[in-house]
Amino acid sequence: MSRIGRKPIAIPQGVKIEQKGRTVKVSGPQGTLELDCHPAINVAVDSAANKIEVVNPSPENRECKQLHGTMRALLANMVTGVSKGFERKLEIYGTGYSVKEQGGKLILQIGFCHPVEMAIPKEIKVKIDVAATRGNEIPAKFSVSGIDKCQLGQFVANIRRVRPPEPYKGKGIRYSDEQVRRKVGKAFASGG
Repeated sequence: MSRIGRKPIAIPQGVKIEQKGRTVKVSGPQGTLELDCHPAINVAVDSAANKIEVVNPSPENRECKQLHGTMRALLANMVTGVSKGFERKLEIYGTGYSVKEQGGKLILQIGFCHPVEMAIPKEIKVKIDVAATRGNEIPAKFSVSGIDKCQLGQFVANIRRVRPPEPYKGKGIRYSDEQVRRKVGKAFASGG
């Protein structure tokens, strides 16, 4: 049995849960999210005790075991998203690299012969702290926030995929808490 799946989800104040059949709708101060639960997993909303319980009716089935923890995690992320929201911070290292937001698009200038434009989904907000890098030491910084953790994570991963950090000078786009493993460049032997 899934240890994560067994834990009940506490419903914070200001969050409303509605359940119609297999669909669970969570609304709070940040917004509203909806999820269609898998038919193999039962979800019980206990409004008197302010908690959601995810029940696995057939614990011997391997697929149900896997879905048990997954459904609980998705519901917990929805509750956290509508109450607090999620945020990821990114940094861009490299001389002359920059980032700006214009007309609902994120425009990245990161060493290609053309700027890279990415459409920002309407549920996601981008806040730019430092627009351009200054040398290789001071990075451009921006943060991406939203209420849907899956959508936010996918968008941030797509941004990072444009130019992941390279191991020699560390140039590229990385998460603010990411450690880049550095390699030593070529050592030239002196001619004798």
